[in-house]
Amino acid sequence: MRWFIFIVIYSLIDLYAFQALRTISKNNWIAGLYFLVSISVIASLFYLLNFSGSTSFMKPPKNYFFGIFLVVFIPKLLLVIFMFGEDVMRFFTGLFYKISDGESDFYLPSRRKFISTLALGVAAIPFTSLLYGMIKGRYNFKVLKYELEFEDLPEAFDGYTITQISDIHSGSFDNHEKIKYAVDLINQQQSDTILFTGDLVNNVAEEMDDWKELFSTLKAKDGVFSILGNHDYGDYVKWENETAKTKNLDNLIKLQSEMGWDLLLNENRFIEKNKQRIAIIGVENWGENGFKQAGDLDLACEGIHQNDFKIVLSHDPSHWKSKVKHDDRNFHLTLSGHTHGMQFGIEIPGWFRWSPIKYRYENWAGIYEEQGRFINVNRGFGYLGYPGRVGIWPEISVIKLKKKRSNA
Repeated sequence: MRWFIFIVIYSLIDLYAFQALRTISKNNWIAGLYFLVSISVIASLFYLLNFSGSTSFMKPPKNYFFGIFLVVFIPKLLLVIFMFGEDVMRFFTGLFYKISDGESDFYLPSRRKFISTLALGVAAIPFTSLLYGMIKGRYNFKVLKYELEFEDLPEAFDGYTITQISDIHSGSFDNHEKIKYAVDLINQQQSDTILFTGDLVNNVAEEMDDWKELFSTLKAKDGVFSILGNHDYGDYVKWENETAKTKNLDNLIKLQSEMGWDLLLNENRFIEKNKQRIAIIGVENWGENGFKQAGDLDLACEGIHQNDFKIVLSHDPSHWKSKVKHDDRNFHLTLSGHTHGMQFGIEIPGWFRWSPIKYRYENWAGIYEEQGRFINVNRGFGYLGYPGRVGIWPEISVIKLKKKRSNA
């Protein structure tokens, strides 16, 4: 029944959008191509969601069907908005004049061709952007560098550098050369430590089979530390039984150990220099809006002192908003991911930043600070669902910790 309703709505939008094209061109070949593409896209999406298995929606090449659906469908929505808007305006304008002067032969000149041309021009923007995002944007890796100052940073860690990556989503990858380039780019930062903030896979541990060796090459002087994200638990897969689900998580945990990563499951580690130390606190996934809440901040802080400098790894930034930033233990820096910046938005450095995800997450990309406590929300290394990125590029964060000096 849901599919029937969806197809009816899709068909109505399709037919209405077609009016803009028909106004510009009466060529039957163009009309035939339009409907051939429309039927092919909806048929592919129907197959994808109903007959391709419980996990393949998250894997290439089938996730391209979803991407192509967005490339085709979103421009049509814009066409409908323009065309429907003109129809509504004509209707109410005509009704107003008819009521006000009683003229039965009222005539309002049609602006249909102008509106159609304008609508097609506007619709071309998301069409080309989404297409570019699939072809180039998803592997357009950016290194974003930050310097954060803290009054109580231990002197030995002044200038200490952290590379953060998040949301690898290895099950979506299909280009080994591009991923190798990105892994090499991480190593080129030569940071003191590498911190991964969750979502190594889309659904199952075996997604890392083809990438395990490559990500094992990530190296830093003080090691690679990691946590789990909501996708790592296998909650979005229909398992034969609970034992199979548990085994999958065990495999994922074992895999990270084999890669040389130190996975923190509500645990902490100390990094020491010159008899001074900072704490790396790894919290399991904790999120609002119905996401898994396996994180236990109290358990993760066992053995931590009040005056220790603390870096919290917590996948979902809603944890920082709801719990971490208000905590009396003074967590200096939190590193999160999860949002991907919705893989779509507009960013003009130092001036403007927008994505639809901001209406769901208060902290959705970049550095935020409240009362001297910081969070960095990494935009993600990989992608999920839509196999591309537009305006919000895959990110490698490099954070330098600085000792804040007194002006006296």
